[in-house]
Amino acid sequence: MRLLVTGGCGFIGSNFIRYILNNYPSYRILNLDKLTYAGNRENLKDFEGNKNYSFIKGDICDSKLAAKAIKGCDCLLNFAAETHVDRSIRDASSFVETNVRGTFTLLEAAKERGLRRFIQVSTDEVYGSVLRGKSRESDPLFPNSPYSASKAAGDHLARSYYVTYKLPVIITRSSNNFGPYQYPEKVIPLFITNLLENKKVPLYGDGLHRRDWLYVLDNCRAIDCVLHKGKAGEVYNIGMGREITNIELTRRILKLMKVPESFICPVRDRPGHDRRYALDCRKVRALGWRPSFSFAQGLSLTIDWHKQNRQWWKRLKNAS
Repeated sequence: MRLLVTGGCGFIGSNFIRYILNNYPSYRILNLDKLTYAGNRENLKDFEGNKNYSFIKGDICDSKLAAKAIKGCDCLLNFAAETHVDRSIRDASSFVETNVRGTFTLLEAAKERGLRRFIQVSTDEVYGSVLRGKSRESDPLFPNSPYSASKAAGDHLARSYYVTYKLPVIITRSSNNFGPYQYPEKVIPLFITNLLENKKVPLYGDGLHRRDWLYVLDNCRAIDCVLHKGKAGEVYNIGMGREITNIELTRRILKLMKVPESFICPVRDRPGHDRRYALDCRKVRALGWRPSFSFAQGLSLTIDWHKQNRQWWKRLKNAS
């Protein structure tokens, strides 16, 4: 099978490519990535000599390039996205361009090609803040940030191409991912790297916002499961099913790194900060997927990875 992976030099995309190449020796992957600030070819440098892996630098909004890249591919997995909520609050233009127009461009190219699968990789944030219960795939979308609104728009477009054109679209919506190769502006790598630099960690508001944290390799396994077993036209939520508050998350990182709580620096909450996300994941579990890593295991592995790869994250932090 030949896969086109867009945004494959980013956090989840690069981990997914690693997972596929390590587990499916006969699969071939073409990675199309614009290499924005969060896209890093170093994430996959050890695969660049692999005969089953190739890379094209380019923008998913480029319709000619998208049509060229998709030729000969059986499935497309769209990881390409602008993802940082704080950046979307400061300037939403690139989020609309990539997450909406880029998704549209890929859908058009896929429609002409006639793919076996189009996997739209999305987020639990499209459901908005869920104060009680858990979000199901059939629930309406209530995004509260420019980032989540742009992802919701991409999801709606993807679904419409299934209904209108019978393009075999599947949407995945995962909870917060963490693990190796995550750009150090996100909370877990930011806190870990700050502490390794003997700096304080900025905690938004009262720290009682709740998230369900998913180790990135478990998300890759779930997307693999959906790719091979999922039903066209469906949405699949992917999460651990265990929420913790941001203050608990912070304290766990501090404890594992043997740093006192005096390193917590409360900062003003960001506008529109969703209080809680929670996913009902029975559909993806019915396909046979289960998480392999507990939160504690994943967090320890992530801290160890950052300790062992200081050059990788220091270069990114120094350049930002």
